[in-house]
Amino acid sequence: MTSRCNWCEGDEQYERYHDEEWGVPIRDDRKLFEMLLLEGAQAGLSWLTVLRKREHYRKVFDGFDPVKIAKYSQVKRERLLADPGIIRNKLKVNAFIVNAQIYLEMQAKADAGQGPSFSDYLWSFVDGETKVNSPKSLNDVPATTPESDAMSKSLKKLGFKFTGSTICYAFMQAAGLVDDHVEACFRRR
Repeated sequence: MTSRCNWCEGDEQYERYHDEEWGVPIRDDRKLFEMLLLEGAQAGLSWLTVLRKREHYRKVFDGFDPVKIAKYSQVKRERLLADPGIIRNKLKVNAFIVNAQIYLEMQAKADAGQGPSFSDYLWSFVDGETKVNSPKSLNDVPATTPESDAMSKSLKKLGFKFTGSTICYAFMQAAGLVDDHVEACFRRR
């Protein structure tokens, strides 16, 4: 019998996400951008809620193309807020747009050699390597860490929205910056 982290058990899509994606290190700027936005959309909700809507998010947010998202008009925003396939929260939808604009500014600086890529910037909070923890159970996994606090503070200073420390830590876990698979899980490093 395969043992896995119990937070995902009982839902096939959730189990597949755990088994194939959660905690796998992501280094691609665009994939990290998408994950950060989706983690922000989760605020106050369960990840399963967002996961079930993820494909629709990809469709209506133009494949998470930051160039397109950064230019969304008021009409596009209103259409998004009327779409039951996403979480219809005005602050969250607007945060996607603001975050896309800031992401593009960061990428422009990186392209000009004046700053790190988005990936290098995010991974700098764990010194470029996955931080492997050893939780025995879900109760041993914190909601925030000094690293997520630092990431949150830095992202907010840049102007990013929906990037509180709890969101940042969930992002770090999902994107593989942190390995929080419980000791008995077959996905442990």
